[in-house]
Amino acid sequence: MIKKVIISAAGQGKRMRHLTKDKPKHLIEVRGHPFLYYLLENLKEAGLKEIIIVIGYKKEVLEKFIKKYDPNITILNQSDFVGEEYGTACPIKCAEHLIKNKNFLSVCGDNLYSVADIKQLMIDDHYNYIAGIVDEHPETHGVLVAKEKDLSSHSRLEREDLLEKIVEKSNESMGNLVNTGMYKFTPEIFQVVKKISLSSRGEYEITDAISLLAKENKVKIKKIKDYWLEFTRPEDIISVSNFLSQHFK
Repeated sequence: MIKKVIISAAGQGKRMRHLTKDKPKHLIEVRGHPFLYYLLENLKEAGLKEIIIVIGYKKEVLEKFIKKYDPNITILNQSDFVGEEYGTACPIKCAEHLIKNKNFLSVCGDNLYSVADIKQLMIDDHYNYIAGIVDEHPETHGVLVAKEKDLSSHSRLEREDLLEKIVEKSNESMGNLVNTGMYKFTPEIFQVVKKISLSSRGEYEITDAISLLAKENKVKIKKIKDYWLEFTRPEDIISVSNFLSQHFK
C-alpha cells in the first residue's frame, strides 16, 4: 500500500503579488488556516502517513508551520539538493534517497484534491498515473491526450487509459482533459528526471519526464471525480474560501 507523498512547496507564488512578500503562497490563510493545512488534512485522511515537503522560498516560515502542524513530516530544502535548478521536476530529485524503491504520490502544495480522488491514485502497481479533470478552458493548462484504444483481445484492457502525450497550453482542439498536477510514480521516475533537459522556460519540467515514460506505455490517466482547486492568484482566495465553507469539515 502506498504511504509516501511528496508535496512541492518551494515556489514563491508571484501571481499572489504582495501577499507573498513575507511568506510563500502555501501559507496564505483561508478560513482561519493556511491553504497548505487543508491539503495536508486530506492527504492524511487518504492514508498517506509518510509526508515529504520540499521547501524553498521563505523556508524558515514554512518550516515553522510544518513543525507545529506535525513534527513527523520530513522537510527538504530544495537548494540543498539541486542548487540553483528550478522547476516541477526538482522536488522529485530531492526525495530520491527517502523514497528509494517504493511507489509514491506527488502533489503541488498550491492545489487541493478530495480524499476520494487522492485514494483512487494510490494504486500500488507498475504503472505511473497522472490525474486529469475536464476543464472548460483547456487552453490554459496542459491537455492530456490518450493513446488510441487497441481493441484487439490481447491488449484492449491494457491500453485503454494510457497517456500518449501532454500538450501544453495549446490553442488547438486536443480535448478538454487537463493535467491537475497530481501523480503516482514508480521509482523509475528518479532515473527519468535525470534525462530531461531545460525547457524553453529555463526549468526542469516533470511533464517532460512523464512524456518520456508515456512513450514506453508506462503512464495511465485517472480522471478526477470530485474537485481540483488551484491556489495561485489573489482571486482564488475568495473562491477557495467559498468552496471550503461548503465542503470541508
